[in-house]
Amino acid sequence: MAIKRYRADADTTIVNAFQPDLVTRGTGANMGLADVSEVFSIYGRYVPTASSQELSRILTKFPVTSIVADRASGRIPVSGSVSFYLRLYNAEHSKTVPVDYKLVVQPISQSWQEGVGLDLEGYKDLTKGNTGANWMSASNTAAWTTVGGDYVPESICPASIQSFSTGLEDLEINITQMVENWITGSAGNKFDNYGVGVRLSSSYEAYFSSSTGQNSGSLINNVSGTTKSYYTKRFFARDTQFFFKRPVIEARWNSTVKDDRGDFYYSSSLAPAADNLNIIYLYNYVRGRLTNIPDVGTGPILVSIYSGSSDNSAPSGSKLTLYDGNTNITGGYKSTGIYTASMAITAAATPITTLYDVWHSGSTEYFTGSITPIVLSAAQTVAAPVYYSNITNLRSKYRNNETARFNLYIRNKNWSPTIYTVANATPESTTIVSASYRVFRLMDAFEAIPYGTGSDLSTQMSYDESGNYFDFDMSLLEPGYAYGFKFSFYDAALSSWVEHSDVFKFRVEEYEY
Repeated sequence: MAIKRYRADADTTIVNAFQPDLVTRGTGANMGLADVSEVFSIYGRYVPTASSQELSRILTKFPVTSIVADRASGRIPVSGSVSFYLRLYNAEHSKTVPVDYKLVVQPISQSWQEGVGLDLEGYKDLTKGNTGANWMSASNTAAWTTVGGDYVPESICPASIQSFSTGLEDLEINITQMVENWITGSAGNKFDNYGVGVRLSSSYEAYFSSSTGQNSGSLINNVSGTTKSYYTKRFFARDTQFFFKRPVIEARWNSTVKDDRGDFYYSSSLAPAADNLNIIYLYNYVRGRLTNIPDVGTGPILVSIYSGSSDNSAPSGSKLTLYDGNTNITGGYKSTGIYTASMAITAAATPITTLYDVWHSGSTEYFTGSITPIVLSAAQTVAAPVYYSNITNLRSKYRNNETARFNLYIRNKNWSPTIYTVANATPESTTIVSASYRVFRLMDAFEAIPYGTGSDLSTQMSYDESGNYFDFDMSLLEPGYAYGFKFSFYDAALSSWVEHSDVFKFRVEEYEY
């Protein structure tokens, strides 16, 4: 599992825009229960007054306590190994959409109330002492220090900025530094989780020059502002009926395990140095749970390689000397109960068909595994593989509160085995080093989880000696619908990802407590 989503638990829109009478401003209005939120800037709509600046901003808050709990339990990685993205989804509407502008995301520095307002048109749902933030007040008991919301200074946490060209884009912006600060704080620069504000950057918000050089009433002194209007950009709010359009913080990380035990190659002059290295894993399960080896903990562990006995059933003889002249490999800690070791081994004149890896610390042996190494060879034709694939443990239904592991069996479609005296009951699988998945809703082909093949590699698949596999959190999907997995493999010859036609279908059901 390499994606986790945390849905907003409060949001609202605040404005200093005129009500329809073009006299009264809606500064006391709240839109906490509206199913969309809105960002805009209007300049010069009411010509008789110089106070023609009209602005709208979004406030959104997320359950950071859930992120803290997930990190403590190991469901998301430690700081530095995970990225957090704020995602707001474009809401189509009949009004004009601004183009070529930038939105700014900044952490809010004061507690605020969501409220129960709905009116995004006339701004008539005034708080009037009831709960709910508005342009002037964060709550029914506290005013903003600065009209339009209080934000953490950029000297403490720089704002995140996204450019919009067509105006119809979703907002997807990296806010890792903000979230990590919410989780732990940082010495001298700590700020609490009050969510984020989303607004047009100052050069795209309307111009207003106060005679005092300070804000005036509900108007923000902005001498670097624009005399052009940007009306109006809308996003779906947390109360929308559309499950996949609700605002979220999305945690992404690379959880890929690349265990070469089943795809282990002898060193070869045909391969660069990096490709001559093989990584193997030890998984220490105790009563069904991954558990650190007590005497090793998170420290180093040693691995030695042996050839087999006469019947090839156990390690035999002395430790083999590796490429660097040593007989012991120093392995390391990967995560709870998982240890890894990297090695390169040169084949003898007559290559050993089975190698044995013994994991130990001095005289104490913890585990003995076996490896069937492959001798690399060149070819006289260009490879053009066509694969057959199947999820061997796919079920027809899953609960929306479970995380499932999927095992993907892959082999070349043109595979033609040679049968000798005994047929192998389990056909050999092909390991795909770079494989990724996506999920779409069957009824309308809506892409629920796109391929995560960018810097975070959030949907890249793991592999071990049994083949490719991945874990998937069903809470990412709306229950009551059928979905499909599709897979894409990286083709190095084409320098691109190639999607395969197979679709693996399943349904997600609501968990009943």
